[in-house]
Order: sequence, then structure tokens, then C-alpha cells
Amino acid sequence: MKPISSLSFRSFQNFYILFIFLFSLASQAQSDGWSVSSGKVNQYTGIVSANGRIGILPDDKPFEVKSIILNNVYDKESNLGVSKILLGMNFGNLEISIDGERITQANISNWKQTLNMKEAAFTTAFTFKDKAEVSYTIYTLRNVQYSGYIDFNIIPKKDIQIEVTGKIETPEEYHKPLSTFRVLQDLETTMPILQTVATSRLGRHVVSTSATFVWHDINSSRQHQRPELKHRKISDYNNQLSFENKLKKNVPYRFAWTAAECSTQDFDDPQGESERFVIFNLLTSRDALLTEHRRLWDQLWEGDIIIEGDLQSQLDVRLALYHLYAFSRGDSNLSIAPMGLSSQNYNGHIFWDTELWMFPPLLLLNQDIARSLVNYRSDRIEKAKQKAINFGYKGAMFPWESDDTGEEATPSWALTGTFEHHITADVAIAFWNYYRVSKNKKWLEERGYPMLKEIADYWVSRSVQNQDGSYSIKNVVGANEFIANIDDNAFTNGSAITALQFAVKAANEIGKIPNPDWSDYASKLVIHKFEDGTTKENSTYKGEIIKQADANLLSYPLHIVTEKEAVLRDLKYYEPRISHEGPAMGASIFAVLYARLGNPDEAYRLFKKSYEPNKRPPFGALAESATSDNPYFATGAGGMLQIVLFGFGGLDITDQGIVQKNPILPKGWKSLTLKGIGLQRKMFTVTKH
Repeated sequence: MKPISSLSFRSFQNFYILFIFLFSLASQAQSDGWSVSSGKVNQYTGIVSANGRIGILPDDKPFEVKSIILNNVYDKESNLGVSKILLGMNFGNLEISIDGERITQANISNWKQTLNMKEAAFTTAFTFKDKAEVSYTIYTLRNVQYSGYIDFNIIPKKDIQIEVTGKIETPEEYHKPLSTFRVLQDLETTMPILQTVATSRLGRHVVSTSATFVWHDINSSRQHQRPELKHRKISDYNNQLSFENKLKKNVPYRFAWTAAECSTQDFDDPQGESERFVIFNLLTSRDALLTEHRRLWDQLWEGDIIIEGDLQSQLDVRLALYHLYAFSRGDSNLSIAPMGLSSQNYNGHIFWDTELWMFPPLLLLNQDIARSLVNYRSDRIEKAKQKAINFGYKGAMFPWESDDTGEEATPSWALTGTFEHHITADVAIAFWNYYRVSKNKKWLEERGYPMLKEIADYWVSRSVQNQDGSYSIKNVVGANEFIANIDDNAFTNGSAITALQFAVKAANEIGKIPNPDWSDYASKLVIHKFEDGTTKENSTYKGEIIKQADANLLSYPLHIVTEKEAVLRDLKYYEPRISHEGPAMGASIFAVLYARLGNPDEAYRLFKKSYEPNKRPPFGALAESATSDNPYFATGAGGMLQIVLFGFGGLDITDQGIVQKNPILPKGWKSLTLKGIGLQRKMFTVTKH
């Protein structure tokens, strides 16, 4: 990944102390282990609501949404720039006035926001003066995947008059917005549709957003009348629909605002499709719509992690898993960007973050999503083969940053895009591990082996022979991106060895004859050592500060350095050399390794270090590092979950499938239950002896 911005260490200390104080006051962990809540705070980072297609990021102001992100929909960031994921039209900013006074931060009290992770529901509630209790819940519908649904409930404390305004606000980077309001009709059914259609910043896509109000009582009874709707087009970039109504004291008033956002990335006719999604939500009962949303989330939570005895860790782990589920879909053949659907950070591109960090937990807990992640790569294999040819190699060479096209999407000034090649091996490792767990031989024949073969051929062509007959991989950027253009990076070589070995296994599994070069190169690729046997990060490494774990990855997940003394020696050497400005994953690897070495105290210390300094108030959204402010960092969530699954839980992915070896519990945990593991949905429970 690209270099991250930093603060001075003193500034970081001050910030962290302030954060802990605010977080302890603002976050109110719910005893059920499924919800996180907050009152009003000074520092605020929202928790995204997402369904793998769109992400809606709530704000700390009444009825406001900070942003909407469209997954896998890209346009160039500038005329001479690379691709960047699209900021969607914002359909989440509403206005409500009571008795002619608009509700704002200044005239409300008892503010509370709660994320219910089990139902993927984000609820805001408050009191407006002495006149009303107001609450609304944001659902990014899992069942109607291009749409959002905001469900409102107003309880008047006296007779009041309300005015509600829904909006479609189009970012200024869009061109030629056409904003309309039409009432569609079929027989006696009328369907009011607010809509904006516009072209993305450099014209690659047409995006359409449609929206409408839903009155639940109208759907259940024809005796109720829809309030009169008023259309106001403030500009083509601000399209509004409003209604007024009189409410009686103590009589709850419920309605919803629903919208759908589609683009030419996924639809030939995004305008018509966005209308149909909204009409479906309009004419489907609230109970039926939300029941199906909850059912699909119940299915996701069949893969779960249950911690007894440490409520805060339970919430932290569930929040991490919630984000991985929210950012992905088993039916999409899409991958997950480092920041998921929370922001446009890293341009929404796909890195090794998916294969090495997010994929392993999902592979254990949800094979449908895991299959989507690997299929994303095989769908782009032809572009990877072209890239290998273009750089003078054979096989398939994957881009460091990938978008919808499969071509290299890294900014050309970033050396990672030209030289960080371990991504190609990371893809192969994910592919064989998917087969190990799924045992889907048809998939292996059609997608798995063709990928592993091309990647193995790439590493043979990428390696050079030394005078002693060994092989080197030269001129790369490793996982430690603080240094470029080095030779024999430990993780690059180790991952290439592993990819070559996996290609041999895959060939044998389906009765193919493996290329003999694969085993030969795997056995002779160089891993450099210091005199005392410590793994060298690269051939010329002399103990410099590093960005993240690199050499230690040879112990986990690669299983190349396996002897206990060697693993511990590498751990003790590299942990003090990790920069405090680096991403969270280094501590995650160290924690897994200490757990596997049977040291629960060190493992738990590093478990907390892997994410606690990165939590941002009030809900605990993870930033990339302790000194950055770019949540939500799904990569860090993946690393933290690996500590629990592969460290404390003792799980391992082998050719025999998922096995458990020597699980271990931190002192404060009474038990750890890993639920829904693998195809058989097994349950593994670790308790104190």
C-alpha cells in the first residue's frame, strides 16, 4: 500500500490519551454483545451501513449521511490520474420541521446512536424540545442490494405539524444531471418517483438514483391517504420531495424513505432499474422487506465468534466481522478494498489486503463470500497474463492495485505498482486455500488450477539463477514498503515458494502432470539469514525500521519457518523494528505466532495492540494505524480476526481441511466458541482447563 501520513509521537500520545477519555465516556457497550451505542461526542467517526454493493456512512447530525460509496464503480480521478471509486449521489440527507422549526443539533436532546450488528441496523434517536420523540433506522438492504431504506418513527408529545423533505444531492464532480419528479401509474397503483440521472466525473458511467416516501399504513390498508407531495428542484444537483402532515398526541407516526442507486457498470438501463428497485420497496410491506434483510444477516451470522468473559473484546471482534460481511457478497464475484465501502481511500482499489488479511477469516466463516473473492481474480486473469507478457514474463502477473478492469491501477509515481510483485503469489495462496476448505474439484479444474498454473509459470520466469544454482527474485518492493528495489525480499520469495508448491499439489489433485520446474525453483529460491539464523528481510537488510511484518510471515501463514526457536528468534528481532506509524497487521502476525507458541500473555498484549490504538470514537471504527485517521480499515479487521481464529482458536488450513491445533485462551476469557466453521459449519469451543 502507499505511504501513510503521520503525526509526531508526542502528538500521537496526546491524541491517544484524549481518545481513550472520550471513548470511555461515549461508548456504551451493550450487554448482549451485539450492539454499540454512543451519546453526543466531540470527535466522531461513523459506522458504515453496507450490503456489498453500496455503503451508507451516517453522520452525527440529525437526518444526515456523510457519503454513499458505490462498489466496483470507477471513473478516472482526473484526466491524467488513475481510476477512483465513485462517490454516489447522496440520498440520505433529509430535513424534518415540527411546527415550522427545522430540527437541528441545537434544538434536540437525549441524542443516541446505536449499531445493531446482528440486524445491520443503525438507529438514531433523540427528543425534540417538549414536542416529539424521534427515531430513525438506516438499513442498507441485503435483499435489495442496490437500495437503502430509512425507517422513521415519530411519537408526538402533543399535537404537532410536521414537514419532511427527502433529497437526492449530486456531487459537483458529476456532469449533466437531469433531476425530475414523476408519478408512475399502473391501473390504480400510483408510484411517485424522485430521480436524478447524471454522468460520472470523466464520463465513464451514467448513474441513476431514484427515491420515494413509503407510508406503511397505506401498504396495509387502502383507506389511508398519501399526503400531498411537493417537488422542489433547488438545482439539478439538489432534487427534493416533501410532504406535510398533522400528528396527534401520543399516536406514533411511521414512514420510510427509500432509494436505489444504479450505474452502467452493472446495468444497461440504470435509470429504469433504479426505479424498479424503489417501486419494489414501495409496494412490499415493511415487515416483509426487513424480515428478509434480517434473515440474510442471520445466515451471515451462522459464522460467528463468541467470547465469554470479555465483553469489550467480544464487541470489537464482532464489529470487525460485521464490516467484512457488510463489505462483501457471495453472489457478486467482487472483492473488498482496504477501506471497504466506508470511503474513497486508496481509490477503492483491491490490494493484497484481501487475499492475505481479509480472505482467511471469511474462508473459515463464509465460503460463499470467499468464493466471490477468488473469482474476482480469475475473472481478470486475461489482463494478468497480458501484464506478464508486457513486462517480459510468462504466466499471469497481477496488478498491485486492481479495479474493475484488472489492469494496473496504482498511480505511476508509486513504486509499489511497478515492483510489489508478491501480490501474484498471494492470489495463488488464496486459491489453493479455497480449494483446501471447499473441496470443490469442479472449481479447481475450471478456475483454481488454471490460475495456479499461470502464477507458477510467472514465478519461474521471474526468478534468476545464481552461480551456486540457487534462485533469486530481484528488484522488488516487499511487504515492508519503506524500502524499494531490493533483492530476495523474505516474504516475496517465501510466498513465491508457497505458490509454486501449491501449483504442484493442484496439478496432482486433478491428475495433471506438474511442470518439474515448479518444484525445482521452489526448493532453490533463496531465503537469506543473519549469522545467528534470524531471517533477513532482504539480501542487504541491516536492521532498519520496517513498515510491517514481512519476514515473520514466513512462520505464519506460510509455514516455511516452523522450528519454535527460529520463530521466536524472528519475533524478538522484528517486533522492536516495526514503525509505530505502520499498519495494524504487524502486531496481528506477532500475536498469532505467540499464541501458537503457547504464550497467551504476549499474544493477548499484541492482540490489543493490533487494533485498540486504531479505534476511533465513538463506536470503535478502525483506522489503518495508530497515527492515521482513515477508517474503516477492513484489512486491520481481517488481521485481528486471524488472531482469534488461527491464534487463540488454534485453527489451521491444511490439505486435510480445517484442523485445530493447540488452542489457547487469554487469562480474562472464560471460553471461545468459533461457530459455523467450514463447509460442515463445525463448532470449535476452547475453554479453560
